[in-house]
Amino acid sequence: MPRSGPSGLRIRKLTVPVALSVTLLVATACGSGQSSGAGDGSIKVGASLPLSGPVADSSKPAYEAYKLWRDEVNEEGGLLGRDVELNVLDDGFDQNTVVTNYNRLIAQDRVDLLLGTFSSKLNLPASSVAERNKMLYVEPSGGAEEIFNRGYDYLFFAQPSTSLSLPDQFIALIESLPADQRPKTAAYPTQDDPNTDVAIEAFRTALTKLGVRSVYHEKYAPETVNFDPLADAVARAEPDLIVHGAVSADGVGFVKALQKQRFSPKILFQTNSPSVVQTFGKGVGEKNTEGVFTITAWSPKATYPGNERFVKDYTARFGTAPTEDAANAYTAGQVLEAAVEAVGSLDQDKLRDWLRSHTVQTIVGPLKWDDRGVPDGDMLLAQWQGGKLEFILPESQRTVDGVVNPKPGWS
Repeated sequence: MPRSGPSGLRIRKLTVPVALSVTLLVATACGSGQSSGAGDGSIKVGASLPLSGPVADSSKPAYEAYKLWRDEVNEEGGLLGRDVELNVLDDGFDQNTVVTNYNRLIAQDRVDLLLGTFSSKLNLPASSVAERNKMLYVEPSGGAEEIFNRGYDYLFFAQPSTSLSLPDQFIALIESLPADQRPKTAAYPTQDDPNTDVAIEAFRTALTKLGVRSVYHEKYAPETVNFDPLADAVARAEPDLIVHGAVSADGVGFVKALQKQRFSPKILFQTNSPSVVQTFGKGVGEKNTEGVFTITAWSPKATYPGNERFVKDYTARFGTAPTEDAANAYTAGQVLEAAVEAVGSLDQDKLRDWLRSHTVQTIVGPLKWDDRGVPDGDMLLAQWQGGKLEFILPESQRTVDGVVNPKPGWS
């Protein structure tokens, strides 16, 4: 008989044989925090994204979502009755370049508003540039706790939660498993990134408390492309569970290397990579997605206001369904838009103060922030089932009534 997990979730046992450049525009700077927004010109919104380099495939949807948000705002009359123009620079996933870009956007291109970049690695230094210039900084990704523990006033995160709470739903699922289905050992390979570092350590701490013994815990460089040595080391440790801190294409690369080793763990969890449904299945093989867990900030099936329209419009314009990175970028635009329209000006201090005291309805749900810029919400536990990314927890967002455990072997 199926066993019940959290809130009646059935644990379905499965046995399978192992077999850029954007137009640069000039506007009046509001780095002093005192621009009223009055005027006949366009409102300039600046951002930097890694449109080239190792995570370009993941950041491209974020760029597309920024453009979609801009166009939809303009179709509805703009911000404060003025058209929005978008100025996006390419940082190549380099920390020095992203600092240069935001300094340029503020001091040279003199944008009115800022949107964040991709990943904790880049948002960590980029948000410091915004803070020094006293400009609102709404970041679509980058949930490392390190970012939010610096006492910044102008920083806001456009996801439901940060990396520190990333494990919560997965840990709840593991706790719900019968003793004979729980993992006894775990491996924790992770890309060296502020976001994955914090998240994987939180996973390791929580799982250790549940009695799951760590048999492997190593970091690899962001530029790594050959995952064979990593997969070999993990396979030799023979963990029941792998919790992989992946950022982008490294998630696919590691799975393919595990396939070469013919090692398939009973449970596989990866950050980020499995949520990019357009590339994950093609990369690892459609049948090899089955049973892989991940955490996401957004569900295309969520009933939050505006989400259905976002999915429809993005798909129609770009010819493919939106990714989580696209949804997070669109959400950041929603947050910025809500603050500007509510305040009625581009005064950075007033925008900051309004967001500190109000809830914004977004496609990832209602966002309300603490004094660090951290929302108080829940991430979503998802699992690949039947060639689709299905949602497991929380119950309100569930799209299937069971989980695949153990994961099938590679085909």
